[in-house]
Amino acid sequence: MTQNIPTNARILIVDDEPANVRLIEKILQKNGFTNTKSTMNPLDALPLVQGFQPDLIMLDLHMPVKDGFMVMEELGEVIGKQDFVPIIILTADVVQETKIRALAAGAKDFLTKPIDHAELLARVHNLLETRALHNEVLEHSHLLEERVNDRTRQLRKTQLEVVERLGLACEFRDDDTGMHTRRVGILASKIAASLGCEEKFVTLMREAAPLHDIGKVGVPDSVLLKPGKLNKEEWAIMKTHTTIGAQILNGSPHALLNIAEEIARTHHERHDGAGYHGMSGEESPLSGRICAVADVFDALTHVRPYKEAWSVPDALQEITAQKGRQFDPDIVGAFLTVIDGQSVDFMDEEAGE
Repeated sequence: MTQNIPTNARILIVDDEPANVRLIEKILQKNGFTNTKSTMNPLDALPLVQGFQPDLIMLDLHMPVKDGFMVMEELGEVIGKQDFVPIIILTADVVQETKIRALAAGAKDFLTKPIDHAELLARVHNLLETRALHNEVLEHSHLLEERVNDRTRQLRKTQLEVVERLGLACEFRDDDTGMHTRRVGILASKIAASLGCEEKFVTLMREAAPLHDIGKVGVPDSVLLKPGKLNKEEWAIMKTHTTIGAQILNGSPHALLNIAEEIARTHHERHDGAGYHGMSGEESPLSGRICAVADVFDALTHVRPYKEAWSVPDALQEITAQKGRQFDPDIVGAFLTVIDGQSVDFMDEEAGE
């Protein structure tokens, strides 16, 4: 016997002739196959397959009430597409048309009556070995798939870590904690969720919004860290951080960096069109409009080189006052829903401060 074939393989026999059933059972048991079930009633075939879950089915083709073709049709509905449960047809009908029809219905081999002992064992061995090899390949495929998924998850984690560290590297220039980027990402994603955006977009907002100020890398410290009000020339330099950031992030095939580029370029646009690049209303992408609110709220409520931290009520009052002017009214509404009932430091807690 082939070593790949376990003698405890489950074999189901469906034949309305008692003599055939007894003969097959005797041959199988004599050769070590003791884990068998049989029925002479084709109506029992389906429940037996579901309960016994055979490795091999030996099926008579011509039976009363329900013939082998009808049984195979039923089995096709319960045996999974990836499962390989071979069916040997037992028949005295050797007509070519019958064989073709049986093969089309799911049969894998034929055993002609009267049954020959050696032929029966050879066909059983061959099909059980094929099933064993099929299961090995399937298991190997599952392992490979899991390894690919593992590797994909690792790459994804690495990519997100690189993006986060890139955002933090820029933010440390004017934020000693480096947490502004994380807080903005958290709040932006919550606003997006409150707006009813798709889960994928919500996730992208959390991951991409921290890169909103990446263009600060191109702004001199004398401007970025100036404790007082910027003059006209300095303000013009400060405003370039949006275009610098967009240039850094532009041209990527990845959705994360595409959204990040949108945010970097447009998070200082205003609803009334008086922003950095003159976009108004929905001319600015949703990602930028959401980040505009999240960025301003966080900047207001935390210390900056040029100002003290505002209280949360004062910051909320300012953002509400700018509804329809600086900010999209719908986004302000979603923002207020997110903030309502939250503790003052809920974003700090989620950001890990």
